[in-house]
Amino acid sequence: MNITLAQAQKVIAAAEKKSKELDVKMDIAVVDAGANLTAFARMDGAWLGSVDIAIKKAKTARFFDMNTGEIGKLSQPGESLFNIEHSNNGLITFPGGVPLKNNSGEIIGAVGVSGSSVENDHAVANYAAESI
Repeated sequence: MNITLAQAQKVIAAAEKKSKELDVKMDIAVVDAGANLTAFARMDGAWLGSVDIAIKKAKTARFFDMNTGEIGKLSQPGESLFNIEHSNNGLITFPGGVPLKNNSGEIIGAVGVSGSSVENDHAVANYAAESI
């Protein structure tokens, strides 16, 4: 099952709404179940360097079906996934990537958000994920 374009656009809109509430400018990426980019938005004034980070956060969340912040905890020295960020042409292992699920709980894609603190990135991504 894949996220539809309409669903991906709804996720983008929710992320933009939360970003405006937090007064931050974000790059927002949505990937489908195969980790293929489905929708992307760069808010006016968002950092150009965060484009790649947002996409990689979304892909990382989908590759491992968990929030990127959780992967980050597991990738610290001495932990089971240490150095995983060097796989898959580069992963992002800090907060801001969240899997997207349909009403049946099946993962249909993921959202990645970058452009502020990791706390704000995660808040926006999590809010967007809840919009499905």
